[in-house]
Parts: sequence; C-alpha cells; structure tokens
Amino acid sequence: MKRNFLYILIIPFLLLMPACRETISSPQVQDNRPEIFPDYVEVTVPATIAPLNFRATGDYSKINAVIKGSQSGELDIQDDESIRIHPKAWERLLADNMGGSLDITVSLKQEGEWIQYASFPVYISEYPIDYGLVYRLIAPGYEVYSKMGIYQRNLSDFTQTALLENTLMPGTCMNCHSFCVTNPRQMSLHLRGEYGATVLMSDSETRLYNTKTDQTISACVYPYWHPSGKYIAYSVNQTQQAFHEIKSERVEVLDLQSDIVVYNRETNKLFSCPLLKSKAAFETYPSFSPDGRTMYFCTAEPKPLPGEYNHLRYSLCRISFDPDSGTFGNQVDTLINARELNKSVSTPRPSYDGKYIMYTLADYGNFMIWHREADLWLLDVETGETRALTEANSDDADSYHSWSSNSHWFVFGSRRIDGLYTRPYIASMDENGKVTKPFLVPQNHPSYYETSLYSFNVPEFVSGPVKMDVREVEKKALSKERIPFLMVND
Repeated sequence: MKRNFLYILIIPFLLLMPACRETISSPQVQDNRPEIFPDYVEVTVPATIAPLNFRATGDYSKINAVIKGSQSGELDIQDDESIRIHPKAWERLLADNMGGSLDITVSLKQEGEWIQYASFPVYISEYPIDYGLVYRLIAPGYEVYSKMGIYQRNLSDFTQTALLENTLMPGTCMNCHSFCVTNPRQMSLHLRGEYGATVLMSDSETRLYNTKTDQTISACVYPYWHPSGKYIAYSVNQTQQAFHEIKSERVEVLDLQSDIVVYNRETNKLFSCPLLKSKAAFETYPSFSPDGRTMYFCTAEPKPLPGEYNHLRYSLCRISFDPDSGTFGNQVDTLINARELNKSVSTPRPSYDGKYIMYTLADYGNFMIWHREADLWLLDVETGETRALTEANSDDADSYHSWSSNSHWFVFGSRRIDGLYTRPYIASMDENGKVTKPFLVPQNHPSYYETSLYSFNVPEFVSGPVKMDVREVEKKALSKERIPFLMVND
C-alpha cells in the first residue's frame, strides 16, 4: 500500500516538471540584458501582483531564469518556451522581499549553446495595491456591437470573471462603468442599444434607469461619483463618429453638443447650472475633487463639425460645488488653457489624496484613444505646475487612466505594443510625485496579449470583488422597464 501511495504522489509531481531540464555549465556571458516580453526590466510592482511570466524575443530552444531575492529566496526555472512562475513560490518571494528587489538572470540556449545575459532588477514596492481591475473587453469593430463585456480581474492571480456580457442582450453596447472611490458595491454602468439603460448598483440593490429627459440632449454617460456617494456627475453628449481617409489615422469621435449634469441619488433628480449647460461651449468629462467641493471638467469652443474637427480643443476647468445644498458656484476657473497651449485636454482624474490631477493631452479632440500623440500629463493642484508623465508615456496612444484608492498606483490603457489594441499598464507614484516605469498587467501565458483580439477599455481599480447579480440585470434589461430620471429646472 505504501508503494502505491507514493507512486500516486510522485507521478503528478513529475508531470509538472519541465521536460529534459539541462544543467547550465560554462555559458557564454553577455554584457547586455535580454529582450523579453512583456518588458519587466526595472519595473516596480506591488507585493501582491500575479507572477511576471515572460518569454524572450528571438529564436532559442530553451530558456532559463534564476530569480534571487535581495533579502531571501531563490527560484530557478527552465522551459522550452517561456518562464512561468509557480504562484505560491512567487507569492512567498514577493512577501519576503517587500521593499527590496528581485535580481533576474536569463539564459537562452541558442544553436546548441547556452548564453547568459546580464541580470536585471524588479523592485517590490511597500505601497499596497487594490484588489483588482474592472475593464471592458471589446473587439476593434465599428459596424456592429460584436461580443463585448465588462470584466473584473484579481491582480494577485490570473482570475478574470465576467460581470456582464452582451451575449445576454444581443446588440447591446456596454460602457461607461464607474465606481465610487474604488468601492465595488457602488457602480454605474451604461447600456446602449435596444435594451439601453443606466445600471446603478449600490450595496445589494441594482436598478435600471432611463437617464434621458426632455431637457437633456442624450442619456447620461462618462460618470464620476461624488466621494460621498450621494451624487454622480454625468456628461450628456450628441456624438458623431467619423473615419479618416489616410492610413495612419482611423476613427474620430466628435461631440456636436455636450453638457454636464449631476444626479442626486436621494431625490432621483438631475440638476445642473447655466455654466455647465452653455450653448456657447461644449462641456464634458466631469470629475469631483476628493473633498467633494470642486468639480473639474473639460470645455471647448464649438467649431463647425466635422469640417474643423482638428481645431476643436478642450481646456481644463473647475467650478465650486456645495454638496450640502447641491449647488454650484457662479465662476469657472481655467486651469489649462487650450487656446494658449494649442492642445486639447481630456478625462481629468484627481488623485484621491487631492495632490494631483492626471489628464490626457493631445493635439485636438477629446476621444484620445484614437490619437497616437495622446500622452498622460500631471497637474500639481497646490502649485499649478503641470508636466508630461514621460516615465509612463510611449510613442502611441496613452489614455484611459485611473487611480488606486491610496493614490500610489495608477492604471492606464496604451497601444504601445502594436498601435491597434489597448492593453492595461500599471505604474507607481511616491510621496514626491516620482513615477516608476509602467508594467503590463501580467497574464498566465506571456503570449496572451499577442494572440488576444480584444482591447482593454477604461481600466478602473476596485478595492474588492464586484458582486453583480447577472440574472437580475438581464431580467430587468430585457423587460425594458426603466425608472425615469427627473430634471430640475436651473
């Protein structure tokens, strides 16, 4: 019996081991570092991130990686194709070296000989990160709403689960998901199409609303929660999609009209003010300051569209807000002037500690994911100084950014790999505003991003798993019964 019992234990263990492991002796030593994908060289990661699995570029028959902790621990991994790290061993290694680093030495077997490359560090931050991300996965189709959905990802492992997919409601577009300061129990989500609605989830209650009123130009989109949870700011937009004739440009999304409204969840009423609903300006992308007493937004002078689409530029502005009375101030302050800068601002996102506003800057327009020149910028709220986040930006579109709950991490979408698909990157920021090299959110297999046909849109941090009753949402959506938003006259 003992012999059979040992046999049962040993065989599964052997099946997990790489075949034909080789001992590396007297390899050729190179001074240069290896080229790996994803590029995890000198990145800074949280101590709870999933394993940074990677492969080398170029041709090789075997790959070996020795991962040593600066304080303790060592892993030695060898395979034919890629380095895939055992999750439990990785978890222990990160925990033992938090605040320190890992030193990774990669060797490749090429044309029958082992070549050892110079080692590179991976730094392990002491700043914790939130539980996970929520994002939309969408194929780059323009004619119809192909399969898409809203998904959540646990950052400590590779678990991705669907919150809602449009296979339940064919032909439905799902977008504009937003959370109240990363709270997974307070969510706003917009559905477009035959089963259109705004889904509001608060704690265990989920309701579907019709947010279009007789006094607004569209349903409510681009939501941003007030930190109290009492209000949600929205933009209402008349949008037009256009296509470029030149090969290097693809899609342009234009607002023919846009205003800003705020929803009071306690009264079920929308309200605004003349400064946010001016016919002489476009107002869009609202966001609240962490103390809830300021609203930031983007505004532009109208242009003849689509003819002068490349002359449409948005400034970053602010207006005071009284959360007790639900009223706005009577003055708009311009923080970044589009006319002076000859650039356009989009999606201002204040850090939750109140220090910064991160925004996207491009040559024109406000739908930046289609702009290759779009970069992330940072505004210091106290000093008014602004700078490009050169540590994080690339030669292609960088946008769709959001902050972690402790304001020490931010996630954003980038098309830097191939210029076609948007992938999620994470970077850290210290108390002095120093930003580290961003890293691609790790996947179980390093080739995931090269084989996936979906873009990651609007990645948002959540502090815990989102628990959505999919069947309840499906039932209410298919019934087409909606609670109407009411509009308060200005």
